[in-house]
Amino acid sequence: MVVYKNTATGFCYDVETNKIADSIELAFKNSLGRKVNPSEKSAWINSMSFMERIVRNSGVAQDCGVLIEYNIPATSKRIDFIIAGCDSENKKKFVIVELKQWQLAHNTFKDGLVTSFFRGGERETPHPSYQAYSYKSFLKDYNENIYNGKINPYSCAYLHNYKEKHPEPLKADIYKEYVADSPIYFQDDFEKLANFIKMHVGNGGGEEILYDIESGRIRPSKRLIDCVNAMFKGNQEFILLDEQKVAYETALHNAINSKEKTVIIVKGGPGTGKSVVSMNLFGGLLTKQLNTVFVAPNAAFRSVMKHKLAGEERRERLNHLFKGSAAFYGLQDNVYDAIVVDEAHRLKNYKAYQYFGQNQIEDIVKAGKTSIFFVDENQIIRPEDIGSIEEIKKIANQQHATINEIELQAQFRCSGSDGYINWLDNTLRIKETANFDGWEDKNFEFIIFDDPNDLRQAIKNKQNQGFDAQLLAGYAWKWTSAKEGNSNSQSEDVQIPEYNFSMPWNSRKAGSNWAIDESSHEQIGCVHTSQGLEFDYVGVIVGNDLRFDKEKFEYFVPWNSYKDMAGKKGLKNEPEKLCLLVKNIYKILMTRGIYGCYVFFQDKNLKEFIESRLKNDSYK
Repeated sequence: MVVYKNTATGFCYDVETNKIADSIELAFKNSLGRKVNPSEKSAWINSMSFMERIVRNSGVAQDCGVLIEYNIPATSKRIDFIIAGCDSENKKKFVIVELKQWQLAHNTFKDGLVTSFFRGGERETPHPSYQAYSYKSFLKDYNENIYNGKINPYSCAYLHNYKEKHPEPLKADIYKEYVADSPIYFQDDFEKLANFIKMHVGNGGGEEILYDIESGRIRPSKRLIDCVNAMFKGNQEFILLDEQKVAYETALHNAINSKEKTVIIVKGGPGTGKSVVSMNLFGGLLTKQLNTVFVAPNAAFRSVMKHKLAGEERRERLNHLFKGSAAFYGLQDNVYDAIVVDEAHRLKNYKAYQYFGQNQIEDIVKAGKTSIFFVDENQIIRPEDIGSIEEIKKIANQQHATINEIELQAQFRCSGSDGYINWLDNTLRIKETANFDGWEDKNFEFIIFDDPNDLRQAIKNKQNQGFDAQLLAGYAWKWTSAKEGNSNSQSEDVQIPEYNFSMPWNSRKAGSNWAIDESSHEQIGCVHTSQGLEFDYVGVIVGNDLRFDKEKFEYFVPWNSYKDMAGKKGLKNEPEKLCLLVKNIYKILMTRGIYGCYVFFQDKNLKEFIESRLKNDSYK
């Protein structure tokens, strides 16, 4: 979608006559149906005056084309400035310019991320060159007129208020690949940027090129499809077994052959292979040249899936294909052929932080011709989580979609022990099952420890033996903020003084990569860094946020012992609902292990109750 389009001459005239901000604002209202906030308008006035001087003094032809706030198809992202034309050899080109009003920035230890001061504070944000590069990469992968070579894209960043430092943090080695691809220009680089633009588009003829950009069909390029296929080929992480193969082929057939809006719901508990099927389905749909994206609400889960699928050099190609669940608010209807949603039980409503819509299920169903939701209702853990089967069906019916349901039942985690999962459901009183006093299959190792230090040592022993083993815990301890000196797990927040036990929570530095980060063995993970993932062994510390009342013979959650403020928001007077959410968290943590789960219970009554639900000592 185009917000502002003009020739180079027309653009310069609008700026010189102080009409540019009003022109963009009017186009915003007409195209996007929303008002413009004062800070946006001020930014246009400021940045476009700089770009007008660049364009006017560059000597480009008057009929070069200009786009401002170009909405990238199938996304909510907008490109600040595009100028199009032909070069000296009459090759059709356009240049993306990412504009920033920054005056100061700092490099980070994270790929493609910097910190700068905006929106009232210093925040992490993509490097300007990375932003320009990523927008160009998306168009090269999806716009048919671009990936077929009809027009050639280039990109750069312009920080017109920023005085280059020596050394310059935005040119640190960690960013050199992005800066080499998409040069960054500072306050004193006026002539360099003008020459860059003239070199690529100086001969004009831009209006036809703008039309080619706008009219290019949005579908994945063969190059992108081949890249993704190569990632799946021979990857043992994503081999389909038995009913997983049946579920995959059924969902793929329904998605490809549907002539109307379709919603497919794939139900399955922990370890049934939902993620294996969802990833294969994503690849299969993409191979059929359907405009497909993979969605997961949990950033840690997305990050680990990308890591499993691709090496570092290829992982960048997946960024446009892997999306968070808030990315579909405000998109046009049916902009995607297919949307594959894993961990759909974690989809959010309007209460979610930094989500501006009402219902993420509705956003997704509207945006996709076919939407495939992978769901385990017993993994809902916060009040804003709305991804129930009932809610998905309700939205599907409202959108007049055909509904297909598929169920995965066979257990491929916990040493294939359905009995352990059923026992856990029964013991935590999540749902009644026949396994009320244990399970028959002894291949899965379940041990209750009396001392958290012994639990820690047992997990360390597994790590030393080469197993992927992690310590996890519920939210019974606060997480000290970075402002309080805890940017990289310096604070040992998880403390059990009576056992002289203390460890830090998962590192902010590792972020969503914690589960695969080398430093993670010295830290304790939470549900947000482990949900959807699996390890060989897990050690779970059950804190005082989940307790057992021997007199009433029931579970309860002491309000002040549960430290996740977002997890208990609005539930002060709904103790049963809060208790179910906390029990769901511990079920998730206790089902992450393939071969074993070791547990320590801080509440002695709870420990005694759990032990009473095991018919012999072989589990303990």
